[in-house]
Amino acid sequence: MTRDITITSRELSPFEKLVLQLVCEGKSNAAIATQTSHNEKVIENTVSRSAQVFGIKSDADTNLRVLLALAFRTHYGDLAFDQLNVACAHMIPGPDGTLICNRHLD
Repeated sequence: MTRDITITSRELSPFEKLVLQLVCEGKSNAAIATQTSHNEKVIENTVSRSAQVFGIKSDADTNLRVLLALAFRTHYGDLAFDQLNVACAHMIPGPDGTLICNRHLD
């Protein structure tokens, strides 16, 4: 099943972006709450609100957090993941010898 995971209603707030960046790092709501000095309910509500921004609804066949991370990456691009310091698995030597991602060649 194909899903539209683009922003539908408004841009994310800075706090929503922060929470989603931490979701993309694989952090739990409890870990995000500790890191941002909020309680878990605030984080849970922020994740839920962010899903609404992307028009993502949870059901028995989907994982809301996974779809939300994909939507975040789709909307904000790969640069949203640069802060994670995870090497791209598609790196190849470029013409000048430096490593470049073979999936993001212009």
